Order: sequence, then C-alpha cells, then structure tokens
Amino acid sequence: MKLVVFAHTPPPHHGQSYMVQLMLEGFGGDARKRPAGPPPALGIECYHVNAQFSRSLEEVGEFHGVKILLIFWFCLQAVWVRFRHGVDIFYYVPAPGKSMALYRDWLVMFLCRPFFKQIILHWHAAGLAKWLETSTVITCRTLTYRLFRPVDLSLVLSRYNFADAEKLLSHRIRVVNNGIADPCPDFMETLWPRRLEAFAARKQIFSGEIPAAPLVLSVLFVAHCSREKGIFAAAEGVLCANRLLAARRLPLQLKLIAAGHFVDDRDHVEFNRLCENPWFAATVRHVGFVSGEQKLRLLRESALFLFPTQYLGENQPVNLIEAMAFGLPLVTTRWRSLPEMLPANYPGLVAGQNPEEIAAAIMKVLAEESGEPLRRHFCQHFTLERHLACLAAAIQSVAVAPSAGDDKNLGEFK
Repeated sequence: MKLVVFAHTPPPHHGQSYMVQLMLEGFGGDARKRPAGPPPALGIECYHVNAQFSRSLEEVGEFHGVKILLIFWFCLQAVWVRFRHGVDIFYYVPAPGKSMALYRDWLVMFLCRPFFKQIILHWHAAGLAKWLETSTVITCRTLTYRLFRPVDLSLVLSRYNFADAEKLLSHRIRVVNNGIADPCPDFMETLWPRRLEAFAARKQIFSGEIPAAPLVLSVLFVAHCSREKGIFAAAEGVLCANRLLAARRLPLQLKLIAAGHFVDDRDHVEFNRLCENPWFAATVRHVGFVSGEQKLRLLRESALFLFPTQYLGENQPVNLIEAMAFGLPLVTTRWRSLPEMLPANYPGLVAGQNPEEIAAAIMKVLAEESGEPLRRHFCQHFTLERHLACLAAAIQSVAVAPSAGDDKNLGEFK
C-alpha cells in the first residue's frame, strides 16, 4: 500500500514531528530514497513530503508570508508524487485549535484533496472539535467541515480524541497508541534495583524512621518551558512540597530540574525574575533543551517526573511515555487524554495547576509508587513494535469497504 505522508519531521523537535519520524523509519523511509528491493515488512510504502513550515518552536502556529508560498510548494510536490508514482492515499496531520494552523489546513485540503482518492488524518493533537464549537464563528466551522469531511480513516491516540474524528464524519476511526523504541532495555538488570532501593529509602522516611543521612531527590520536568505546559506550576508545586516536608520535619528535600526551550519570551523573563529569589534559585534549575545521553541520564537519576500540563493540544505526549519506560514515578494532570495513558487508579493525577494539590500528589507518589508498574505498563502498551504494527493494520484497513460500526472501532487500545 502506498501513501503520501504530508507531514514534517524534526526540526523543530516536538512530539508530533518525532512520531512522524518514527513512523517513516519504521515503514522503511521515503520510498523514493530507498534502494530497489522488496517492499517494507509492514507493507506500507511512504512517499514523504516534508511539510516543514516552521524552522523553530517559536515559529510554530505563527503567520509568516513565506509559509503561504511553502504551502503551494509542498502541495505541488504531493500532486507530482500522486501522478509520478501512482499514490492515491493522502496522509495528513491536522492542526490543533489554532487559527493560523487551521487556515493552513484549509489551503492544503483545497489544493490536494481533489487529486487523492482516500484521506487519512492522524490526530496527534487533541481538542479541535471543541475549539471549533466554542471559539470560532459558524462560517469557520462550515468551511472546515466542507474542506475536510468525510474522511476515509481517522487515526486517534485515545478515546478522548474520538470527538475530533467524529466531527469530520470519519468512515473509520482507529485508536493507535503512540510508541517509542525502548530507551532502557536493561531496566530490570540495572535500573530496577536502584529504583527499588530508592523506594525503600523514601518509604522509611515517610514512615517516620530517620535515615543515616538526609535525602535530596531530583524532580524532572521535560517539555517546552511554557505556562501551559506547566513549568511555573511545577516549580511552585516543588516549593510547596518542600515546605510540607519541612513542616513534618522529614529529612528529605526536592530539587526541580527543568529541561526544554522557552517558546515565549514573556515566560522566559518571568522565570528569570523568579530566579532572583534565592530560595527559588536554590530549588529550581533550568538546563535548556536536552537530548541523547544527557536526557537519558536525567531520566535514570531522577526520582519523579512532574508534568502539570494544561496545553490546549495535549494528547499523548512522548515525555510521559519515556518516563514510564524508565520506571519513573510521575505526577501529571487529569487533562484530555493523559488519564487514559496511565494504569487504572494511578494516584499521581491532579485536577489542574494548583501548587498545593501538586505538592500533595508528589508526597503521595514518592511514598507509595516504586515505578515498576509504570514500566510494565509501557511494555504492554507503548513500545515502538506494537505502535508500528497497529498503525500499519489501521492504515491497511482503508482497502476494505467500511462496515457498520467501523466509526466506533477501538483498534488496539489497551
């Protein structure tokens, strides 16, 4: 099966572009660049149009005149591939609830859709349906529906995502979890003994026993450093947790390590202003964007992952999958698709960005969670092998005539 993949890969690096990159690599790369030989093992041939409209995170969702020219250029490439290689399936990642991104989607659909027999949408962001109904005028909604629907297949990451796909009258909806290559394949041999020892030490402290020496634990935040993603809520939550620990005279102190770029200058200025407070500066450290061995080291050495996000398009973030792969206890928000990612009744969910609630959840998770159940959950649901197999099966389903109930198919979800 052949499809035009109209989506960008890093840079800029974020969850969506990274998952597109993993998909392309898993399906054998761009068919035009692959040496002659047998088709990919999973039966999907990709013809990649790298629709890179932004060069940096700051440009994502912003208007620049050159982007209009790029839209025409990328669409021309897609149409050329359609006729040169006989590809009649168009794979596209729709926008979250942002006006500029939606206008881009309109133009892409207007220019490309007439040339392709089937359309596949992969909903990496969540919330477009609600945003259309609550934050746009009726003409905007009408134009969106006219240019998009009906859709042959919508790939969604969670049940929460169903509303987006249903809004565009998808003939089929398949739920396919994200997945990554195991970043810690030696977990049980090397990291789990350390996690277990650290958990025993924390339990000792929270039960009132005094250890030989006070503990200083690292709390890790890895994401774009923005208020929506939770950088300020994370800092305030850790500060509040330290006050609770001091009030209970527990020999335990938390340090927040914030990794990621600031995408808004105002947030960066506010963070620097807070760092003028000696107590804040002693508790919170910003290390910038991390990758490779530096990122793996932080995930191995931290005691807890903290991600109190309320980002509009949040869906199934890779940072939480990575934390689970490392058996790292985590605290995150009960926001959009996030609760569906975690084991049932997981105690590390908070309603929003309230520092007191975040601090209470940090205390509870540190006292009760070893991290091993999260590692097991990753192995069951979020491996790259499972993701690619389910994704290939879902894409190949467009070759079969839709039947009753297809629009409610939950695919391989949990």
